[in-house]
Amino acid sequence: MINKVGTVIDDLGGRADGWVPPPTGRYFTVRLVEQNVIDLRSDTVTRPSAEMRESAAEAPVGDDVYRDDPTVNELESRAAALAGTEAAVFVPTGTMGNQAAIRTHTERGQELLCDEQAHVYKWELGGIPQLSSVQPRIVDAGDRAVPTPAQIREGYVAEDLHRPGTGLVTLENTHNSRGGVAVPKEHVDAAADAAHDLGVPVHLDGARLPNACVALDTDPAEMLDRVDTAMFCLSKGLGAPVGSVVVGPEEFVAGARRVRKLFGGGMRQAGIVAAPALDALENVDRLVEDHANAERLAADLDDIAGLAAPNPDTNLVMVHTDGLGVTGETFADACGERDVAFSAFDDHTCRLCTHLDVDERDIDEAVDRIAAVAEELR
Repeated sequence: MINKVGTVIDDLGGRADGWVPPPTGRYFTVRLVEQNVIDLRSDTVTRPSAEMRESAAEAPVGDDVYRDDPTVNELESRAAALAGTEAAVFVPTGTMGNQAAIRTHTERGQELLCDEQAHVYKWELGGIPQLSSVQPRIVDAGDRAVPTPAQIREGYVAEDLHRPGTGLVTLENTHNSRGGVAVPKEHVDAAADAAHDLGVPVHLDGARLPNACVALDTDPAEMLDRVDTAMFCLSKGLGAPVGSVVVGPEEFVAGARRVRKLFGGGMRQAGIVAAPALDALENVDRLVEDHANAERLAADLDDIAGLAAPNPDTNLVMVHTDGLGVTGETFADACGERDVAFSAFDDHTCRLCTHLDVDERDIDEAVDRIAAVAEELR
């Protein structure tokens, strides 16, 4: 579907340079309409700053597969230091990072224990069984957002002649599908300790780990000190155009680097994208602005008749449309017509995400436009 965020330039089944699409679908050329659109779909929509573009242009580079790219090497060193781990590996995406970690930790046929709303299970194209031949075993972590020690013990499967056993527990912080919840360190530690007591390693999907740490006033190294490995994104709240990192012990990261190559993520002169990612590491402290904007957005939307928006932990605002009697998709489409872009999250919930490309004035304008839509729908 293309709404006001995109304008269809060509819907003729082909394009000007003569390329012809396969017969299974139609080809759309789309450009983003920049003027007047407030884009709250995700913090991945941010544009690289002038400084990032300059860094990319001037970055010293080499072949990263040979470990010859000095900019990538610097990024990995700084990421490991930030996380308090021995090593790190730069990957193109958070999904690749998570799936490479799962593949490195596990053996074929083993089980992976995670929350039923976990990103690795719900939003990564079934990568767990497809890429690692591992079986997910899900539990309902509820508002806690990470499994309790009791759930981990109950879900654990011992290896025997008939069963392959539990090979990995994955946690998530912040938790995307549960509304950007910042999971307290004590809950992460409790889950990790329970898994370790059973001899099972723990990987933390920290796509928005910096948001969690800023919200909880916790150092990333402290947050991760009881898990075995983690992934965090540089292309979300921190604003880099590309990239994530997987962090952990040196031996594990060496294995993950091989899996990165297997998955097609072995990059060559990657310093061009690593340099903006280095700049992005300087944006951690400013995440408080995104959180403040999200809190303000939620409070103002909650005051609109027919909408309910709980106070967010971080930069993700969940808006419930039940009171308007419309689906989340209908509401998102209507707001898209008013040039406010965000996503339907389930039948009667939408997700709005604040980021470094929106400021207080954008929030105020977005609220005014959304209020007008709500009034029309009531």
